[in-house]
Amino acid sequence: MKKYLIPALGALCIGAIGYAFWPTEPETAAPQEGAAIAAVTLPDSLSPQGELGKRAFDAVCAACHGENAAGKMGFGPPLVHKIYEPSHHGDMAFLVAAQQGVRAHHWKFGNMPPQPQLTQGEVKTIIAYVRELQRANGIN
Repeated sequence: MKKYLIPALGALCIGAIGYAFWPTEPETAAPQEGAAIAAVTLPDSLSPQGELGKRAFDAVCAACHGENAAGKMGFGPPLVHKIYEPSHHGDMAFLVAAQQGVRAHHWKFGNMPPQPQLTQGEVKTIIAYVRELQRANGIN
């Protein structure tokens, strides 16, 4: 029995050392504030209304909702997300959000303030742009 004790202890030590230094899953850093939240595939082209909407979105909405509506860590949610599919958040919900603001209810970014600088027509073009992005990402 004693002749097996030293090799067993040696194997145990080698196993413990190997376990301690064995590579594990790589550590992933927490997303940085301002980073995109969603990966967005862009459509091949935008309709004329979608082009106008992109310009209005970039001027007003992208500061919080990120480039191409991908969301912005620490600022605002992605609009290219299943939560905002037309059957759950219809176009009227976007119009009301821009006109009256929205209380936080799906995300923890805080309330969205009204955007009085946008006309109803501009909001409709932004909706067209967002819907085109959503369709390009399988959100219908």
